Amino acid sequence: MSHLSDITCIEDLRQLAQRRVPRMFYDYVDTGSYTEATYRANEADLQRIRLRQRVAVDLSERSTRSTMVGQSVAMPVALAPTGLTGMQHADGEILAARAAQAFGVPFTLSTMSICSIEDVAAHTGRYPFWFQLYVMRDRDFVARLIDRAKAAGCSALQLTLDLQLQGQRHKDIKNGLSVPVRPTLANLLNLASKPRWCRAMLGTPRRSFGNIMGHVQGVEDLSSLGAWTAAQFDPTLNWNDVEWIKRRWGGKLILKGIMDAEDARLAVATGADALIVSNHGGRQLDGAPSTIEALPAIVQAVGQQTEVWMDGGIRSGQDVLKALALGARGTLIGRSFLYGLGAGGQAGVTRALEIIQKELDTTMAFCGRTDIRTVDASVLWPGSYPQPLAESGGLD
Repeated sequence: MSHLSDITCIEDLRQLAQRRVPRMFYDYVDTGSYTEATYRANEADLQRIRLRQRVAVDLSERSTRSTMVGQSVAMPVALAPTGLTGMQHADGEILAARAAQAFGVPFTLSTMSICSIEDVAAHTGRYPFWFQLYVMRDRDFVARLIDRAKAAGCSALQLTLDLQLQGQRHKDIKNGLSVPVRPTLANLLNLASKPRWCRAMLGTPRRSFGNIMGHVQGVEDLSSLGAWTAAQFDPTLNWNDVEWIKRRWGGKLILKGIMDAEDARLAVATGADALIVSNHGGRQLDGAPSTIEALPAIVQAVGQQTEVWMDGGIRSGQDVLKALALGARGTLIGRSFLYGLGAGGQAGVTRALEIIQKELDTTMAFCGRTDIRTVDASVLWPGSYPQPLAESGGLD
C-alpha cells in the first residue's frame, strides 16, 4: 500500500511510516517508558468504551466545528507538540503546520522541534500556531523563547508540566537515538533501506534543534547542544513558575500534563485558559492510569472554570467522540499525525486529519447527534465508560 488514497485508517499510516522512517526515529514515536503499560492503556481503555446507536434522526445537516480557547476549529482536535518532528520527515514541523492550517485545526510547535519558531512562522503566513514551552534552568533562555513566540504571532502558549525528569524509553537507549544519526554500521544499514527519507533530509538544512542552536551562548555544535539539553530540564519547576510564565506571556495559557483532580484545581488557580489531561503519551510515569480513565474526575473537579482537553491514545474519530462525551472540550493528537507525516509528508498529515474527521462525523451521526458541541455521556453505552472517583477514593 503506497498511495495515500488507499489509506483508510491511522493504522495504515503507522505501517507505512514504519517502512519509510529510520528505525531510531520511528521508535522514538512508537514507544513508551519502561514496560509501556500506560502507553498501551491509553489506547486499550478507549477501545473498551461502547457507543449507543440511535436511529430515525434527521442527519442531513451535521457539523464537527467547535472552538478551542476561543479559536474556531474544523473539529475539536489539535496537533500536539512533539519533539523531533522534523526527523520523521524533512521540514516536518513546517509541513505539519501547513496541513493543520489548510484543514482548520491548531498546530503546536515543540520547544524541541527541528524547525525553529521563526522558520515555521515564515512558512505558514499569518495563521497563528501555538507554541509549547519546556522550562529550563536557564530562565533567560525561557524568557527569550516566550518573547520569540510572541514575535512570531503564536496565539497560545502550551506549558508542559510533566517533564522535569525524563522517563526511560528503552528503545531510544538501544537505538542510540541522536540528532543527526550516529554513523554506526547498524544505523547506516538502516538508513540505506530508507532512500525516500534520506533524499528529503539531504535537501534541507534543518537537521538540528532550531529553537536552541544559535540562541544559547556556548552551544555551537551538536556535542555542546547535547550536553546543554541534558542539564537543562529543571526539576525545581513549581506553580510559582507557572504564574511567572503567565505574566511574561500575557496571552492564552494552556497547561499540559494534568492527571490529578487536585492538580487540576491548582491549574485553575493560576488562571490557565485550558488544561490538558495528559500522561505524555505513556512516555513518562509508566503505571499511571490512561488519560480517558483520569478525565472524568478532572472534569468534575474543574467544572466550567476552564476548558479541559485530553490527549493520549487517540487513533480515530471515535476516540475523539468518546473523550468529548466524557467532558473534554477538545483533544490533541501526536502519534496519529506523526504516522501521517512519516508516511507521506504534508499530504500524510492531511490524510490523518481527514480520516479522523470522517470517523468523528459518521460516528456522531450513528449516535443520533448532528452537532459535535452537543455530545455528552448519553452517546455512550451505560456501564462501559469510566466514572469520576468519589472524593473519599483518595484521588485528591
